Amino acid sequence: MFYWLMRHVLAGPLLKLYFRPWTKGVENIPADGPAILASNHLAVIDSFVLPLVLDRQVQFLGKSDYFTGTGLKGRLVAGFMRGVGTIPVDRSGGKASEAALATGLRVLSDGGLFGIYPEGTRSPDGRMYRGKTGVARLALESGAPVVPVAMVGTDVAQPLGRAMPKPMPIGVVIGEPLDFSRYQGMENDRFVLRSVTDEIVYAILRLSEQEYVDVYAATAKARIAAEKRAAEAAAKDASGKDEGPEGRAADAAGPAGE
Repeated sequence: MFYWLMRHVLAGPLLKLYFRPWTKGVENIPADGPAILASNHLAVIDSFVLPLVLDRQVQFLGKSDYFTGTGLKGRLVAGFMRGVGTIPVDRSGGKASEAALATGLRVLSDGGLFGIYPEGTRSPDGRMYRGKTGVARLALESGAPVVPVAMVGTDVAQPLGRAMPKPMPIGVVIGEPLDFSRYQGMENDRFVLRSVTDEIVYAILRLSEQEYVDVYAATAKARIAAEKRAAEAAAKDASGKDEGPEGRAADAAGPAGE
């Protein structure tokens, strides 16, 4: 009931006016039964825009931190997340992937739509990165079809570091469902999992027309952060050494009193 109110009465109409979403291929979403919506991930708002264009409820995973905030802001964020169907999952610790998989399987066993980002995190630069095999495990263990989805323009509306997205048209392109029943019973074969994951990522790429990078997005983010820290340290070190003509003259004259 709360989801219906948020989708059709409260947040939904406002978000539609704000983003003016356009769609292609919505008919590829099954009218009923379980399905995995595998999407590229460009911005936080991906999880809000996609449900706007679907008649069925789709559920995503969200950091448990979104649901534990204090004060008015914390309660509003938690309420909004629950209202749009986000499921809280503790992603810290070594069992995070198993918890995510179990949650997805539960949604699918109930005949629902489950949204997942194969890259595992947002793209740091608008390109698409190597998929993690969790989406393949989910597909093979559940037997549900995988529907590739491409979000278009969300990274322009909300670049990394921007909290409030700017109003602009956002696109959602949905491809035909992928059937992996031929791999039934092979969910523990890592080569099969990699093959299925790559097939899903390729299907998303065909819709999004992004550039592909064959490394994990998390690895790219860590490298970018390290390069940024190194550049900041170098700049700080250079500014400390370069004190200008007056500083160099004082150094040459020696300490006062000599």
